[in-house]
Amino acid sequence: MDSTKVVENIYLLVIVTLISVLQNAFFAQKVERGCKSANTDTAGFERVSCANRNCMDAYPTFLAVMWCAGLCLNQAPAAFAGIIYLLVRQKYFIGYLGQTSQSTPGYLFGKRIISFLFLMCVVGIFNYLLAYYYSEDYKEYVQIITKASSALLLIP
Repeated sequence: MDSTKVVENIYLLVIVTLISVLQNAFFAQKVERGCKSANTDTAGFERVSCANRNCMDAYPTFLAVMWCAGLCLNQAPAAFAGIIYLLVRQKYFIGYLGQTSQSTPGYLFGKRIISFLFLMCVVGIFNYLLAYYYSEDYKEYVQIITKASSALLLIP
């Protein structure tokens, strides 16, 4: 397979991954700034640290399902869901800095996006198995449905 063809199939996923790396650096900078502050508010630092830890705990799951969904089914809806997830994760982090109850909507919305990406993975794998064993390929139909349903992620 030509290398330009490979890049063509994953460039959106790569862009979302790089944006997520920048976001992780932002979160780490917030924790570092809270740690180095001379007048550190212990409760404030604990909130920043906990928010960062929670985001880092979910990060490998997010990357795995986003890449699997993009490779097994379609990169555009997977990358779109990834961008929405990063926005939600930012909302969660900022909400956690205030009161922890402000972070709940971001947490629940993030779970919904992870579930959507996981469903994309399962459908993509199931379609592959159908194509492999029964010579029935529904990938085009599933991609159309996935592209249309990814817009539903915007509904709170």
